[in-house]
Amino acid sequence: MTATRPAPRRRLGPEERRAAILAAARAAFATASYGEVGVPEVARQAGGSPAIVFHYFGSKECLYAAVLEADLAHLADRQRAADEALPANTSARDRVRTWVLARLDHVAAHARGSLAREEPAAAAGVRDRAREADLAFLTEVLQPTDAARDRFSLLGFLGFLDAAGAAWASDGCPEDDRHPLAEAALGALQGALGDWRR
Repeated sequence: MTATRPAPRRRLGPEERRAAILAAARAAFATASYGEVGVPEVARQAGGSPAIVFHYFGSKECLYAAVLEADLAHLADRQRAADEALPANTSARDRVRTWVLARLDHVAAHARGSLAREEPAAAAGVRDRAREADLAFLTEVLQPTDAARDRFSLLGFLGFLDAAGAAWASDGCPEDDRHPLAEAALGALQGALGDWRR
């Protein structure tokens, strides 16, 4: 009886290696806090060494920021696709509602993850850029005035969504609460703005 040799490991190209590390890190941060995740374990799951992780990402903090950036980019893509699927004459309220529901779907899909519970400093810049993109979408749809009240209204709406979404996630994302949460967010926004502007 002859022993079979394991298949040789295929050498990954730079983009494949980077993607493998990101996937391993995403899985690790989805089940443990930032402080609990170690680079050696991420490297092992990605089929590489800690030195390779540091080569591609520089530090654990930068690795986390890259995972977060990919996560938020995926959310933005989902929201953009949902908005683009609407008919051309869709009202501003319904466009924002669709955008909110896509966000809640993303929250539900990642409810068990640790992202946003404990974060390194590098995450703040990633979240700030995502918040500016959110404001740009809302500004395009609602066409608010330049008044401070309107900017504060939009920022408050995003803060409401963050807090309410986190509470919904901690409750296990019950489907029966998804639409009431969206309606509460829309009501808060309308109350703050005074009307839907369009």
